Amino acid sequence: MSTSISIRPESAEAPVRRASRAGDPRRADFEANKLRKRLRRLVGQAIGDFGLIEDGDRVMVCLSGGKDSYGLLDILLSLQVRAPLSFEIIAVNLDQKQPGFPADVLPRYLAERGVPFRIEEQDTYSVVKRVIPDGATMCSLCSRLRRGVLYRVATEIGATKIALGHHRDDILATFFLNLFFGGKLKTMPPKLVSDDGRHVVIRPLAYVRERDLARYAEAMAFPIIPCNLCGSQENLQRKHVAAMLREWEKKYPGRIETIFNALGNVVTTHLLDRGLRDFAAIRASGAAVADGDLACDEDPALAAHPGTVPIAAFDRD
Repeated sequence: MSTSISIRPESAEAPVRRASRAGDPRRADFEANKLRKRLRRLVGQAIGDFGLIEDGDRVMVCLSGGKDSYGLLDILLSLQVRAPLSFEIIAVNLDQKQPGFPADVLPRYLAERGVPFRIEEQDTYSVVKRVIPDGATMCSLCSRLRRGVLYRVATEIGATKIALGHHRDDILATFFLNLFFGGKLKTMPPKLVSDDGRHVVIRPLAYVRERDLARYAEAMAFPIIPCNLCGSQENLQRKHVAAMLREWEKKYPGRIETIFNALGNVVTTHLLDRGLRDFAAIRASGAAVADGDLACDEDPALAAHPGTVPIAAFDRD
C-alpha cells in the first residue's frame, strides 16, 4: 500500500531553521550558510567526478527520516535550481511499520517543502522480528527487504537514478568491515548498477563527512526520526569500526582523508589479485616500466617525517 502526492516545488532553498540557543544568532546563521555552501560544493563535485546525475534524470531520493537522507534531499534540491542540467527529484520513504513510527512527520515536512513524494507502506519490521532471533544482527535481512521494495517503487515511478544517503564515513567503514571480516578490498562505490541490471544507484554524499551532516541537520532543524531496528543494535561491528575511525582522526589528524583518497588511487599491479593480473606471464622485457618496482617504495615524505600523515585537500573548519 502506498501514498503518492505530486507537488511542484515552490522554493528549493529552505531557510536555516536554527534551534534557539545562547550566542549571536547572526554568527550561527553565517556558519550554517557557510556549511550549506560547502556541502553543496562537495556534492556537486561528486556528481561531476562520477557522473551521478545526467540531464533529464528522474532521481528517486530515498528518505529514511535520518540526518543523512534529509541532508541529501536538501542539498540536491538546492543544486536542482543551480545545476547546468535539468533533473527531477521525487522523495520516497518506506514505512516499515515499526511500532511508534510517526507516520505524519515526513509527509508534512515534504509538503511544506513542496517536494513530490511517495510513502510506501510495507511491514518489513514484522518479517525481520519474526525471522531474526533476539540479539542477532538484523541489518542484512532488513537491508535486502528494503532494497527490494525500493527497486520496485523506482520502476513504478520511472526513476532513472536511486540516490542513497551514504556518506564518506559509511564508505570508509564499509571498506574496513570488508577488510577485517570479509577478506576483501571492497567498499560502497559512488555509482553502481543493481544486480538485476535495471537500476542505477548513486551516492552523492560520497565526499561529505558525517559530522558535517550532523551539524547541518541541527542547523536546519530537520525533524529526525530514529530507527528502532539498526539504530538500537549495540553489537554491530560497524559501530566498532566507526569508533576506531573517530579515534584515529582524533589521534592522527589527516589520516582519514588519506585513507579515503587511497580508495581512489589504487595501484592494481601491486596487489595480489590473480584475477587482475596474470603473474605467471610476467617476464623481463629489457625496457623501462612505468610504476614498476618503484611503486613499492616508501614515500620519501613519510620517510622524512615518521609518524606524520599527509593532509588531503579537504576543507577544514
